[in-house]
Amino acid sequence: MKRSILIKYLKLYVLLFFSLIISISAFAQTKRITGKVVDEKNLPLPGASIKAKSGNAAAVTDVNGEFTINMPAGENTLKVTFIGYNDQEIPIKGLSHIIIHMGTSSKNLADVVVIGYGTQRREAVTGSVSSISGDKIRDIPSANVSQAIQGRLPGVEVSQTSTKPGATMQILIRGQRSLTASNDPLIVLDGIPFTGSIADINPNDVKSIDILKDASATAIYGSRGANGVILITTNRGQMGGAAKITYNGYYGIQTLFAPYPMMNGPEFVAMRKAAGLYTNGADEKDNVNIDWQKLFYRTGAVWSNDVGVSGGSQTGSYNFGGGYYKNQGLIPTQQYTRYAMRGSVDQNVGRYFKVGFTTNNNYNLTAGSQIGVGGVLGFTPIADPYSADGSLKRTIKMPLTESFVLTKGIINNLHDQWLNETRGYATYNSIYSEVKIPWIEGLKYRVNLGLDYIQSNNGDYTGTGINSATANTISTADVGNSAKYHWALENLLTYDHTFAQKHNLNVVALYSSEQTRYNSSSMSAKGIPADAFQFYNLGQSTGEVKINDGSYYLSGLMSYMGRVMYSYDDKYLISATIRSDASSVLAPGHKWHTYPAISVGWNMMNESFMKGLTFMDNLKLRVGYGQTSNQAVNAYQTLGALTTRYYNFGDANYQNGYYVSQLPNSALGWEYSETWNYGLDFSILKHRLSGTLEYYTTQTKDILLSVGLPPTSGVGSYVANIGRTQNKGLELSLNANIINKGGFTWDFGVNIYGNRNKLVALASGQTRDEGNSWFVGHNINSIFDYKKIGIWQAGDPNLNILEPGGNVGMIKVLYTGPYNANGQPTRAIGPDDRQIIDVDPKFQGGFNTRVAYKGFDFTIIGAYKYGGVLISSLYGSGGYLDLLTGRSNNVNVDYWTPQNTGAQFPKPGGITSGDNPKYGSTLGYFDASYLKIRSMSLGYDFTKLLSKQSTVRLRTYFTVQNPFVFFSPYHRISGMDPETNSYGNENAAVPLSQAQRRFLTIGTNAPSTRNYIFGMSMTF
Repeated sequence: MKRSILIKYLKLYVLLFFSLIISISAFAQTKRITGKVVDEKNLPLPGASIKAKSGNAAAVTDVNGEFTINMPAGENTLKVTFIGYNDQEIPIKGLSHIIIHMGTSSKNLADVVVIGYGTQRREAVTGSVSSISGDKIRDIPSANVSQAIQGRLPGVEVSQTSTKPGATMQILIRGQRSLTASNDPLIVLDGIPFTGSIADINPNDVKSIDILKDASATAIYGSRGANGVILITTNRGQMGGAAKITYNGYYGIQTLFAPYPMMNGPEFVAMRKAAGLYTNGADEKDNVNIDWQKLFYRTGAVWSNDVGVSGGSQTGSYNFGGGYYKNQGLIPTQQYTRYAMRGSVDQNVGRYFKVGFTTNNNYNLTAGSQIGVGGVLGFTPIADPYSADGSLKRTIKMPLTESFVLTKGIINNLHDQWLNETRGYATYNSIYSEVKIPWIEGLKYRVNLGLDYIQSNNGDYTGTGINSATANTISTADVGNSAKYHWALENLLTYDHTFAQKHNLNVVALYSSEQTRYNSSSMSAKGIPADAFQFYNLGQSTGEVKINDGSYYLSGLMSYMGRVMYSYDDKYLISATIRSDASSVLAPGHKWHTYPAISVGWNMMNESFMKGLTFMDNLKLRVGYGQTSNQAVNAYQTLGALTTRYYNFGDANYQNGYYVSQLPNSALGWEYSETWNYGLDFSILKHRLSGTLEYYTTQTKDILLSVGLPPTSGVGSYVANIGRTQNKGLELSLNANIINKGGFTWDFGVNIYGNRNKLVALASGQTRDEGNSWFVGHNINSIFDYKKIGIWQAGDPNLNILEPGGNVGMIKVLYTGPYNANGQPTRAIGPDDRQIIDVDPKFQGGFNTRVAYKGFDFTIIGAYKYGGVLISSLYGSGGYLDLLTGRSNNVNVDYWTPQNTGAQFPKPGGITSGDNPKYGSTLGYFDASYLKIRSMSLGYDFTKLLSKQSTVRLRTYFTVQNPFVFFSPYHRISGMDPETNSYGNENAAVPLSQAQRRFLTIGTNAPSTRNYIFGMSMTF
């Protein structure tokens, strides 16, 4: 008995002894290393990756840049990585604490690029992707992202469509493909397709923007990615980091870049006398000289304030913040205000489960849109607006018109009697959950749910007699409301694993569905009983109340997708995608479309035969092919359309009826494109110079096009898949670190690209559609008009032949007809002499340069365009401001007189077509070339002046926007900003048709500004 008990205790002691020995051995096999990772300014780098070289131990630095890692026995080297910095391998033999200094990398091969449903190291990317960081976006203080990226990325054309406060810009990626469907790119915000306005996204919230340009990159988003994809990633918290607060703010004043170049008093008197058509109106006097623009404009202002807090625990992170932006324009009462709130949370639950959400919310107010500058520009400078007592008159009388006097003082006093306000509210939300499959390394499942709501409420009120020559003109009010509901559900299965340290495999499978519902309504009324009602109670009106046409649609999209990315030894890369989409807006039997995409890459520098080229750091070849589709037509387009019309039965009896305005098409299907992309990425001289060269071709087929029908059909048109276009282009981007020595750095970047698009085929074998200015073999954007070649001079023997009844000093246009044996034209100028003029530029791009020394930095950002045609309604016949008759004020031009025969513009009072000089439209076409400095910024970083232990970062800057324009023919003649500011059917007395809205023009929109901004950013 005692023996058995003794043996039992002996076994227990032996077991405890060996357990102790094993524990001591295990402890002896690891070594605890602590340390800190800092940048070149000795500031901590939170989130840096610390690993044993073998990969058997890892850690991440906290918010103070500190880390602790237990190194296995025999490990003597730490590997430290941080995006944007050179990787380092640190020997640790005999050390227990170490401070690691990271040096900035001029290369971007280690950058992580967002590619859609995942990320990828840039060196492994095989498609065409351009990227810009949030910090670079904030180099230009701007209301929205579109303004910030203009001229910054090759192949991404960002054009100004409005100069009103808060306006967004048109974004085209590698040109236009479609004729009637949308050419807008897809925007994806934090992984969810974005259905709102890009103005709703606060630039201060953006971490990065990645733009997918070719089909091999965009195919993963299917039909919505037909025109390219803009992936916007917002800021998130740092896991394991202590809380930090950030502030970004600026204030600036906005001044007039240049007034519209209208005539002053003496110039106008001389022109009216030369025209000899009009005498002075009741309020006009030759000795008066009024600058109406000076009386009209105010000094604008812009404010922005953003505050955020972020941080995290060992298992989660958070980021919350709010922003306020306000822009008061130069036109009185015009302003844009935005309040933004954001938040994101990511939380690990155990080892395998992760959940999170993101919310972006904003409320915005746009005011003063009812007030334009066009009428003010038409006021003659000799019209005296002052009464004998010095007060302003209510109206001024000119030869044919009596106009309501508009000055900033008058408009400000009428604010409650004359207003237009649009209130918008939008909330964009996404929730995700992710689970790692525990028994298969690298396999995980994720579900994303996006829930969006967008609301807009517009109200317009004009009081009795306001903006009218008649004092008792009845008051009017209008209201309009719209709401959009959008949800998207995505199921993702991802497998990512590296085999034998050389074979990397990434597989993604997707099933998604989404739905959008939209409705709008509007109504108008006359005879509002009191100004206090404004547009809030139309039911109380004493006059006509009209309910206008509303709108409703419900559309959906269902998709399946699979993508495989494989790389071998970081040398040979391949990515293959296949996607199927079904769209509810297309006809039964034509809703589904499946298309493939594939791209390959070759990192040549990883080959042994390239090791001898010491000057070369990176050289990668890429080739990609893919199909994308476009279903961007209105819902119910396949069903045809009925339009309402009022019919009168007697003097006051009106009935509402319907007529067929568009036939149905039961075969309406997808418009699709095929793209080839060829790319070369390179880096030389220890990454001091890097760049990308790309060439692409895109063939778009089965274009969605409205087909006209003969009048005998009783219906105007139907939509069909007819037509083809072609795009091809070349892109080059270069980035250079010119100097990096002694604390002085100089970086320079430039991009240049040219896109050539042409119409290959139209409906029914047509070669031209003159009404829409579409011509096979020419740009999608082509003008069909006469071509001005000069001014007719006295003694020209062909004047009476080509222009019967014409006069010396009128516009001379190109004659294309035959000549007789004597060299004389055989007919008069006629419609057959109109020319097809391609509008698109030959090439365009942008540049940036940054110089820094001991805390100071100076940055210049610019954009340029060469060739193409700029359309200005200010000078052309549509604007009614270059009539050269003296009826109203005239743009100040060099016009023909017997003493000035070398003038560029015709004789005042000459032969007319309607109200304008004959061929007056040709006066509005200019060379679109320009080079523009968009922003100059001088900053100082105070961080070095603070304690080395301080975590506070502080930088201030002063920025001038739109300071200079060079090499612009339009700027030389007008002094104005050569950038467009209107769609073709906007901001002209006689604008282009709705079908020609695609032309961007310079019209009588709000004037361009030059901005002076002071700002600061702080983190603590």
